[in-house]
Amino acid sequence: MRTTILGYPRIGAHRELKFATEDFWAGKIGADELEATAASLRGSVWTELRDAGLDTIPSNTFSFYDQVLDTTVMVDAVPGRYRSLAGLDRYFAMARGTAELPPLEMTKWFDTNYHYIVPELALDTRFQLAGGSAAKPMAEYLEARKLGIETRPVLVGPLTYLLLAKPTPNSPEEFTPLDLLDSLVETYAELLERLAGAGAQWVQFDEPVLARDLGAREIDALGRAYRRLGSLPSRPKILLATYFGAVTAESLRVIASTEVEAIGLDFVAGPGNLDAVASASGLARKTVVAGVVDGRNVWRADLARVKSTYAVLLGFADKVELSSSCSLLHVPVDLDSETALDPAVRARLAFARQKVAELVGLAADLRSEDPSAAPLPVVPADPDVRARLEALGDAQRADRAVRFAAQRAKLGLPELATTTIGSFPQTAQIRKARADHKAGRTDENAYVEAMRAEIARVIKLQEELGLDVLVHGEPERNDMVQYFAEQLDGYAATDYGWVQSYGSRCVRPPILHGDLSRPKPMTVEWTAYAQSLTPKPVKGMLTGPVTMLAWSFVRDDQPLAQTARQVALALRDEITDLEAAGIGIIQVDEPALRELLPLRKADQEVYLAWAVRAFRLATSGAADSTQIHTHMCYSEFGEIISPIADLDADVTSVEAARSHMELLPYLTEVGYANGIGPGVYDIHSPRVPTAEEIEDNLRNALQAVPADRLWVNPDCGLKTRGYPETQAALANMVAAARTVRATV
Repeated sequence: MRTTILGYPRIGAHRELKFATEDFWAGKIGADELEATAASLRGSVWTELRDAGLDTIPSNTFSFYDQVLDTTVMVDAVPGRYRSLAGLDRYFAMARGTAELPPLEMTKWFDTNYHYIVPELALDTRFQLAGGSAAKPMAEYLEARKLGIETRPVLVGPLTYLLLAKPTPNSPEEFTPLDLLDSLVETYAELLERLAGAGAQWVQFDEPVLARDLGAREIDALGRAYRRLGSLPSRPKILLATYFGAVTAESLRVIASTEVEAIGLDFVAGPGNLDAVASASGLARKTVVAGVVDGRNVWRADLARVKSTYAVLLGFADKVELSSSCSLLHVPVDLDSETALDPAVRARLAFARQKVAELVGLAADLRSEDPSAAPLPVVPADPDVRARLEALGDAQRADRAVRFAAQRAKLGLPELATTTIGSFPQTAQIRKARADHKAGRTDENAYVEAMRAEIARVIKLQEELGLDVLVHGEPERNDMVQYFAEQLDGYAATDYGWVQSYGSRCVRPPILHGDLSRPKPMTVEWTAYAQSLTPKPVKGMLTGPVTMLAWSFVRDDQPLAQTARQVALALRDEITDLEAAGIGIIQVDEPALRELLPLRKADQEVYLAWAVRAFRLATSGAADSTQIHTHMCYSEFGEIISPIADLDADVTSVEAARSHMELLPYLTEVGYANGIGPGVYDIHSPRVPTAEEIEDNLRNALQAVPADRLWVNPDCGLKTRGYPETQAALANMVAAARTVRATV
C-alpha cells in the first residue's frame, strides 16, 4: 500500500514566494535572491513530504508563475517578440507584459480558479529542449537528490499542452496546435532519456484534458504520443495522471494499450472513473494511482467511501496506490494555523498538510486487520432560509424593451458610456487602515473616516477623468468574495488560507459550511455615501451566486444548485436595500460562470440551467428602471454566449482585450441584444495602452455591437494596479470613447 500526491502548494506557508516575486518586480531584490527563496521553498516541501511518510514525492511542481508557461519555456516555444529578452525578464514579460510588449493571453485552468498562460504556437514552431541537461525538470530533480530525496518529476502532458494552446494570429486557417504533436513528443522523449540518465525512476505526465470530450483525432494523438514515449529504450517509468473528472472508457483503453506503467484517476470529481475502469482491458498489468483525497476542496475525506472505492479497484488492477485527486495546489497549506475557526467547522476540514497525513493514515488503516471509518459530522439546516426559497420559486424581470426604456429615461447616459469594473487601486494606506481596524489598533470611527476619505478621492478622480458611470472603488473590501462571506451566516473565513490564483496573486477562499443567510445590509452604507458625493450614477457592486461558490470552499453535502439559491436569496435582499438607498445601477459580478462549467458537454446543460436560475433569483426583484450589470473575465466565453444572454443582465462586461476581441463574432452569431462592455484594455499588465489602441478596439467592437448598446470599460477591476498607470489608462480610455462617439 503506497501513497503519493500529484502536486503541492508552491507559494509557501506564509506566501514567501509572492513577496519575493513582487520584490523582484519592484527592483528591491535581484534574481539571485529570488532564486534562493525558490530553492528554500522547494527544499522545505520535499523534506516535509518525506518526513510525513509519503512514499513517492513529486518535483517540478514549483513555478514562479505557472506550470504551462514553464513548459512553453522548457520546449522553447517562446514567441519571437520576446526573444530579445533573457532569463526571468523574458519569462515575466510573457506572463505580465512590459511597457513595450503585451503579455501572452491568460485564462482559467479547466474549471478551477487557477490561471495559466496560454501557449501561442505557429505552423513553423520548432520545439527543442531549452537548457538541455539544465532544463527545469532535470535541475529540480537533481536539486532534490542533493537533499537525499528521490522525486518524480511532473510534466504537463503533450496532449494537454497542445489542446490548451492557440495558433498565432497569422497562422493558416487549417492549422491547429495539435499538428505539432510529433515534434513536441520528440522533445519530451529527449527529456525522458536525460532524466533516466540522471537516475530518475518515475516521471508524471499530467493530462487533465482527458476529462473533456475528445474526438477521434485527439484520442488517436493520445495513443500515438504515449506509444512513442513508452517505446523509448531508456526512460523512467511513466505515471499518466488525469483529473478534474472522469475519462472515457475509450481513452482509458487507449492508455492501457500503451507501455505506460501507471494511470492516475480522479475518483472525487470523476466517480464515473469506476465504470471506465470496469470496462477497460489491460489494467491488470498497470498500477492505478487512485485520487481519493480531494485536492480541490478542504473537507476531510469520507473514509468509508475511500475504502469502498479501493476495494472495487482491487478487482480490476494488479496494483492500487492512493493519491490526492489532483495537485494540492488548489487548497491552503496548513489547517493548524487557523486557531480562530469554530471547532465544529474545523473538525470537518483538511488543508494540504492534513491531506498528506490523511493519505498516510489511510494507507496504514487499510493495512490493518480491522480498518475503521469514523462518520463525518452532520450539518444542521436553517428551516427559515429553506422555507423562503420554497415560497419564491423561479422569477424573471420584465421584457428588456420595457426595462431599457425605463433606464434610458432615468439615467440619461450617452452612447459608448464609460465606466470601470468596480475596484480602484488598493494602496498601502488602504490596506494598513483595514489591518489596523481588524487588529483593534483603530476604532470604528477612525476606520469609517479613512474609508470615506478614499471613496471621496475616487469619486473626485472619476469626475475629473470624465467617466459616465462611477464606482466607489471598494477600499473597504479585502476580496470580492471574502468581503461578502464575512458578513453572511453559514460562511467561515480563514486567517492564513491562501491559495495561488495566478503568478503572485493569492486569494483566501472562505469556507461555506452551512445554510446561508444575510443578517444585515452589506454594501449599502458605502455605496450610498459615494452616491451622495456626485450627481452622476454610482454602481452598487455585488458578487454573484455562482462566483461566490466558485471562489469559496463549498460544502459537499448538498447539490451546488441548492447552495447557489441560498446565496442568491441574500443578494436579492441586498439589491432591494440598495434600490431603497437611491442606487440605480447595480452590478452583480459573475466572472466564474464559465469557470464552473462542467468539462463534459453532457453535464453542462444542467449546470447552466441552475446557474442562470440563481442569477435571475438574485436580480429579478429589481425595478424595471434599475440597470443590472454583470461582469465576467478570463474565460473562453464562446461556449456560453447563449447562457450569458439568458442571465438577462441589462449590461454585461467581459474580458476581451487580451484575447483580441475574439468574443465579438459570437455575439453577432447569437443575436445578443443587451448592453455589452468588451474590455478595451488589459489591467493585468502594467502597460498603459494608448488612446489609439483603445480606439481600434472600440471600432472593432462596433462591427458587432451598435453604439447604443456598447459600453467602454477596462477588462477587469483595478485593485492590483497603481494610481499613476490607472489614471493614465483611464484618461486614454475616456479620450478614445469621445473620439469614437463623435464619429458614430
